[in-house]
Amino acid sequence: MLDQYANINNIRRRVFEEVAKLAYEGGNYKRIVELPYKICEKSVGRSSIFLERAIVAERLRLAVGLPFRGELNPEPISKGIEEAVKTERFYEAPLINIIDFACNACPTESYFITNACEGCLAHPCINVCPKGAITTVNGKSVINQDECIKCGRCLNVCQYHAIIHRNRPCAAACGMHAIESDEKGRAVINYDKCVSCGMCMVNCPFGAIADKSQIFQVIQTIKSEQPIYAIVAPAIMGQYGPKVNLKTMEDAFKKLGFDGVYEVSIGADLCTIEEAEDYLKNVPDKLKFMATSCCPAWSKMAKMEYPDHKENISMAMTPMVYTARLVKKMHPECKIVFVGPCSAKKLEASRKAVRSDVDFVLTFEELNGMFVAKNVDFSKLKQEALKNETSADGRGFAVMGGVAQAVVNACGKIAPDREIKVFAAQGLDNCRKMLKEAVEGKYDGYLLEGMACPMGCVSGAGTITSPNKSKSMVALSQKETPKKNSTESEYLDMLSKLN
Repeated sequence: MLDQYANINNIRRRVFEEVAKLAYEGGNYKRIVELPYKICEKSVGRSSIFLERAIVAERLRLAVGLPFRGELNPEPISKGIEEAVKTERFYEAPLINIIDFACNACPTESYFITNACEGCLAHPCINVCPKGAITTVNGKSVINQDECIKCGRCLNVCQYHAIIHRNRPCAAACGMHAIESDEKGRAVINYDKCVSCGMCMVNCPFGAIADKSQIFQVIQTIKSEQPIYAIVAPAIMGQYGPKVNLKTMEDAFKKLGFDGVYEVSIGADLCTIEEAEDYLKNVPDKLKFMATSCCPAWSKMAKMEYPDHKENISMAMTPMVYTARLVKKMHPECKIVFVGPCSAKKLEASRKAVRSDVDFVLTFEELNGMFVAKNVDFSKLKQEALKNETSADGRGFAVMGGVAQAVVNACGKIAPDREIKVFAAQGLDNCRKMLKEAVEGKYDGYLLEGMACPMGCVSGAGTITSPNKSKSMVALSQKETPKKNSTESEYLDMLSKLN
């Protein structure tokens, strides 16, 4: 995860910092060609500094929103930089890219017998193998990889723990099983399966995977006279340390050039009410179960793999869209930047139905690059509490189980006699299993919550602090707000005007 790979993370963040500086300073943007040498003064452990700089060059292109060139493209990294300056530039597919020459071509999934094998007489590994893929050579067990079906039975019965399960980290992290291999054994993404959750990106120990960014375009908009507002996901709590909190956030964003900032928890409250009313109206009479929709990666996976049950996924808009529409009602002609933990939000915002609502998406990691570029001193931020009110339940959307709990609490206010049964799953593999069981009838009458990232949004691909720390800070922010239930939102009368 992000907090495990220090060297890789440092380079990734340096890229965001330098791109932000480049955009703020302006001038001749073709000087981007100098940045790999500035960022990489020495190799962090690759075979050469030249390879390191070549990889950083591709990261820089992706960070300004330009396409990945590939290892055989002789064009300079500044090629097309004029296009990146345009503020109306949307992401071009693919969003998440594997830098092929950075990939280690890690071994694909296999079960492997190590030197710890004692060559025991019982040979339980041989006895349980359903395909006869295990034999002995010089008294030691050996697996024939061509015959192995990777069931894992041998691993479970070996008393010496001599059998290990290997898989490339990006593939192991991908709940969509979208990681495949090219002719050289390097990882490639099957984009027909990918939902842009970003888990492969933050789990690659070689830093070979990167997504495109809109830092460059956001800063171009900030430098124009166009009003621009940030809407921040509730998982922002604790991302930048204790100094950046709900009382100082307004000043922090204004130092970057934003005109103001709003909590996406406002939209979470509206989403909660919409989903609560939909559940009470439709389950179980019209729908056997209903699933929440705020996680775009989970929602896309569910509709892709179970298209005949897409009506069971809530039709409520995500908190990001509700908040963006609300802010644009308050500030016509403004631009909206969603700031959150999620790569999949970039894909959601690029949909034609959402483009007019959300103009840009930045992750917390990308925003941090802007703070560094502007030398923002968090210890000197002014106390200027956010003007918008939100509920504790709305802020709870950041953590696993928080969405469903908010809906349950709202249902308790709307229809106190109704019993709401809930089941939640984290990680796309577990979400898939939950949905399969729901379709089979196990969760009739249930409200289901799906979250692509373990622990929820606090461990999204764009976060910069540990999920446990962020979870604690979210809980603290929930305690600080006087409004506890989404039904207390002052914006409920706007709901019909936003749909």
